[in-house]
Amino acid sequence: MISLASCGSGGDRGSGINHMYDAALCGNPGSLDPQYASDEASANVIRNLYSGLLDRSIGGDIVCRNAESYTVSDDGTVYTFTLRDDNYWFFDENGDDVIDEEECFPVMADDYVFALKRVLDPRMQSPYAYEFSNIKGARDPETGQISDENAEIYATDMKTLVIVLEQPDAEFPARMAEPAAYPCNRQFFYGTKGRYGLDDRSVMSNGAFYVRQWFYDPYGVNNILYMKRNDKNDTEDFNVCPGYLSYSIEADEDGVKQRFHDKETEAITSLSTTAYNPRKYVISGESCMTLGLIFNPADPVWSSESMRRAIASSIDRDELGGVIKDSAVSPASGIIPPAVKLGSQSYRYTVSDKQFFRYDRELAINSFNEAKQAAGAESLDSIKIMVNVETVDSSYLHTLSQKWQEMFGTYIGIEDVTPEEFDERIAAGDYTIALYPLRSSSSVGSSFIRLFETVDVLRPREELPELSRMLMTCADEKALEDTYYAAETLILDRMEFIPLFYRNRFLIYDTDNEDIYFDPFTGAIDYRQALNYS
Repeated sequence: MISLASCGSGGDRGSGINHMYDAALCGNPGSLDPQYASDEASANVIRNLYSGLLDRSIGGDIVCRNAESYTVSDDGTVYTFTLRDDNYWFFDENGDDVIDEEECFPVMADDYVFALKRVLDPRMQSPYAYEFSNIKGARDPETGQISDENAEIYATDMKTLVIVLEQPDAEFPARMAEPAAYPCNRQFFYGTKGRYGLDDRSVMSNGAFYVRQWFYDPYGVNNILYMKRNDKNDTEDFNVCPGYLSYSIEADEDGVKQRFHDKETEAITSLSTTAYNPRKYVISGESCMTLGLIFNPADPVWSSESMRRAIASSIDRDELGGVIKDSAVSPASGIIPPAVKLGSQSYRYTVSDKQFFRYDRELAINSFNEAKQAAGAESLDSIKIMVNVETVDSSYLHTLSQKWQEMFGTYIGIEDVTPEEFDERIAAGDYTIALYPLRSSSSVGSSFIRLFETVDVLRPREELPELSRMLMTCADEKALEDTYYAAETLILDRMEFIPLFYRNRFLIYDTDNEDIYFDPFTGAIDYRQALNYS
């Protein structure tokens, strides 16, 4: 999320600006190629290194950034973007830290053509290809294969980009605000000879900062990625406030936390705020993750339809909400978390999740007894729900465990495991029931629905229509609302995923700072307009 407020245009450049921000990355960025990168460390750098035609404001609106304007045809299928004249590529060819005129050149429409075609190119194996597969000609109608070869993406002149869609997509502007739609210069890309985005001489900035030095030794401790302000892109309506942005590259999350604790960095993202005094820090958060129960289909008793109905009907989410004391967690009945926006409003504000699951004690008990009867057993052995300790405080599940024992006469315990063990056991099928996290690096809601088409443990046992494709063909927000609701209903009616919690992610920073923002989905912290008054 970003701020669109000016941080000093026409004012005193000494008031909170030109600060050198210190930050920390968990691990070395895998790639600074926006069309390919998917790890959190890369997302942090990419957010501050590049910029796109469109952006998302702090209020959630899609706004023009490097586009002067754009139009949409009456039938909703042709997008025409007019580029601004003041967005520049910069590469410090001679390494002298001076932005020489010969080292800068304007971003052109062809840079966006090349970027989007790279996303669709099957040789690239971009994780974002599906998001742009509604571009006309990008998807083979018979095989479903995605390719750039016939994709209708054109530069009609140096400053005009035309994208033709197969069908209207009300969320296409939101997709164009994602990093995958950032530009890529064809000549520079080929000049890196296969190393684009992999070292400090293979990245070129069109954003707020440029990479001055990137040093990483897997056996060393002084690993850094050092960036300086790209003054060429410091404009009147979007001032770049910090002078420098210096990342230390830490081996793990503990290293990132320790540097923040030692006041060696000024901002951090976290799933919990318990260690941070709100009088000493600015804290903001958004619910960007959904946690729900999944059932191992290899267990015929606990994954039976009757058992799933018993569990689904036994959860009183109002009562559960009264037990939860952590502001990071709230009861969930839907798939899509509240941080996902439809227009500028939370999707969950527009489409309430209260209608999906209702507490029904009698139905729960009867369904449990049906499951026992089908198993030919008078009682069932106790089991445990596997929980990743980093996702939620399992004490809230212990409250449910007590209720299940009282209601069913069977003990359903809780087993806390490390993130590594959780992933290993999910992959191996070594669980009976698990509390599974739905996460996406995209702010577009269809990416959460897409998880039920691409993640093995989430795929419904009975084949569903391609719901994410249906969401790409909604002409307006009302159609989107109706289709999202239908998609959630189709998935949840099968009770193979039973939502329990929405989980927040927080941005935490020192009170000496203002205008630091973050993307809760990627975890990227946006320093472009940050002010420091220390």
